[in-house]
Formats: sequence, C-alpha cells, structure tokens
Amino acid sequence: MLDLKFLRENPDVVKENIKKKFEDHKLPLVDEVIELDAKSRVAKQEADNLRANKNKISKQIGALMAQGKKEEAEAVKEQVAKDAKRLEELEAMERELAEEVTKRMMVIPNIIDPSVPIGKDDSCNVEIEKFGEPVVPDFEIPYHTEIMEKFNGIDLDAAGKVAGNGFYYLMGDIARLHSAVISYARDFMIDRGFTYVIPPFMIRSNVVTGVMSFDEMDAMMYKIEGEDLYLIGTSEHSMIGKFIDTINEEEKLPYTLTSYSPCFRKEKGAHGIEERGVYRIHQFEKQEMIVVCKPEESKEWYDKLWKNTVDLFRSLDIPVRTLECCSGDLADLKVKSCDVEAWSPRQKKYFEVGSCSNLGDAQARRLKIRVKDKDGNKYFAHTLNNTVVAPPRMLIAFLENNLNADGSVSIPEALRPYMGGKEKLG
Repeated sequence: MLDLKFLRENPDVVKENIKKKFEDHKLPLVDEVIELDAKSRVAKQEADNLRANKNKISKQIGALMAQGKKEEAEAVKEQVAKDAKRLEELEAMERELAEEVTKRMMVIPNIIDPSVPIGKDDSCNVEIEKFGEPVVPDFEIPYHTEIMEKFNGIDLDAAGKVAGNGFYYLMGDIARLHSAVISYARDFMIDRGFTYVIPPFMIRSNVVTGVMSFDEMDAMMYKIEGEDLYLIGTSEHSMIGKFIDTINEEEKLPYTLTSYSPCFRKEKGAHGIEERGVYRIHQFEKQEMIVVCKPEESKEWYDKLWKNTVDLFRSLDIPVRTLECCSGDLADLKVKSCDVEAWSPRQKKYFEVGSCSNLGDAQARRLKIRVKDKDGNKYFAHTLNNTVVAPPRMLIAFLENNLNADGSVSIPEALRPYMGGKEKLG
C-alpha cells in the first residue's frame, strides 16, 4: 500500500505507474482517494476543534452557575449537547471515510522500480543472465512422471481418487529424493547465515490482506470454513506476518530467515491443473527465504536472494537463467521481481522454478512493521522474499538434467549425504 501523503502530493506519478502496469481501470481510484481524503481532513479538523472547545465550554458552565446565571449556563449546556452530537457524527464520518480510502488504497499498485521493463504480460519478461550450459542429450528424455513411474515413485491415479486432480503420492526413492532436496536446501541456507524457521501453516485474514493483493488472495488461498483462517500458499505469508504490528530496533536488522512449509494453492486461472504431471498442483512443499531490512539495503538483498537460488541449482548440476519480470507481470505490491528458470532438456527450454521479489515497504505499511533508529525515529521496514527450492516442480528439472541413457539418475555429490551416500538411482 502506498503512503497516502505520497499519493496526495504526487497523483500524476501514481497514475503514470498505473498506466505502466496496464491497469487503466484503476486510474479513477486516485482522484477518488484524493476527494475522500480531503473530506476526511475537513471532518477531522472540525472534530478536533469541537474536542478542543469541550473543556473550555465546560469551565464556562461552572463559572456561570457560580455567578447565578442559570439560564445562560443552561444555554451553554445545550450547546455542549449539540457539539457532542455533532462530534459523534463527525467521528462516524471519519471512520467511514477512512475505510473508503483504505479500500481504494489497497488496490492501487505499488510504485515499480525504474529498472523494471515495461510490458503487458509475462511474454514481455526479459532474460538477464544464464548460468550453466544447457544440454540436450542424444537420447530421448521421457515426460517427468514417466521417469518417476519407472522407479515406482509416483501414483497419480490413487491421488486422483483420494483428492482429485492436482495431488499426488510420491513413493520410494523419488519421495526420498524430494525430502533430500528440501533438507539440502535448508542446510544450504543455514550455511549462508539464515535462521531456520517452521512457521504456522494457517494465517488469519488480516495477515493475508497484509501480504498480498485481493486478486492474488482470490486466485490462491483456501479458506477454512467457519474460521478466520486460510491455508498458506507459501511460507512467506506467515513469515512476514510474524512481524505484524512490531517496532524493531534498527541495529538488529536485517532479519534473514529461511522457512519450510507445505503450500496450498487453488491455482485458479488460465493455467489450470495438469492431470498428467506435477508442475502445477494444489499441494507442494517449499523452502523459502525472507528478509526484513532497512530501505537502503533492500536492493542489495534482492540481488543476494536470487543468487542464492542460482547457486543452489548449479550445485545440483542444473542449468538456470534469470528473467526480469515486466511491469504487467508484477503483482500489485511488488517493486521489482525476477524469476529463476531451470533448463528442461525434454522441452528444450527453461521453465520457472522460483521467484524473487522486493516489495519495498508495501507489506510493512499494511502490517505496521516499523523500525526504530538510535534517535527514536520510526519508519517502515522493507521486505523481500525468494524461493530456495520447491519440489516436486524442482524434481522435474533434477530428473531431466541428471537422467542417463540407461534410465538411471545420477545424484550430484552435494546431495549424496541426504540420499544415504547413493551416487545413482537405478
């Protein structure tokens, strides 16, 4: 959410930013917020004046009564009663106007970074850099579920009967590989100085609206019936929520945390759910990284975060590239974002395995995550998040890039301690 003062003083900047995100239907919101805010400030000024006069007038009543001027005192009492009624009206008006302003501010997009390429959708995203040499072997790479089935490692049919499309049973060495990747990613991030956390897997609605836009919430989140609780779509949601309504000492920043969680997503929208595979699913597990830092440090941390993911995938012999997300592909709270994509030898192209985002102070402003400096001044923190690894999607890249002609799968050296020392799955 933007700073209201910034919007009030820079309406043209906010409108131009909306245009860059190709959300022209939101342009009227800027003028509506300015009009409602002006009414709110007028109401507040009148209410403040009435509050200031209340004590003064009350003293007048006492003085008049002491002088025996009962009629005049009664007249002043009537005025006090009128003022009290008007104050009640004004306070209700203030609350109503504040709600209307907030409702609109919550859907006005954050100001994107000047470096973000302008484009309408993900087809306009821009490749930044490639890491590792993409290889297409001289033998055919089967579809990822076929590879898993050869190891008796997946059962989609049974999962379909139990839960429907978008779910799976992983078994045997494939299930072990899944857990090994998660454990390796955990230790990889701990070795880089991040604190390991297992967060709540459900969060309240005020946290949901604090960390994401309403459109994202509707497309992603599962609501627990009869409870003010939602299943998390990523542990970033509960991890950022950990800092709700806090004042953090500046010298303790940054907070660098890596978290494990299951994730639950509706995957509502154009992509749908693939019946055959585990690329887009309703349930998966993920290792995440989040940072809460000073505003001047967020750009530096953004680069550190996506590089962590690149380094992890390269340590497992998987070629990757980074892709800068264009303006139209950015969620409303994001200042800047890039995707990490892994090479698919079967498809002969890259596909998304992680996303790194700098949200500026948008989440902190919604959740009241503040920082206090040594002089006692308070300001909003910046928050960032990035995927460390998210199997089973990551397993697609792993299996394809480590598959051998004889059908065996090589285990990179870094992962062997988590696979009981195995060098291959055969």
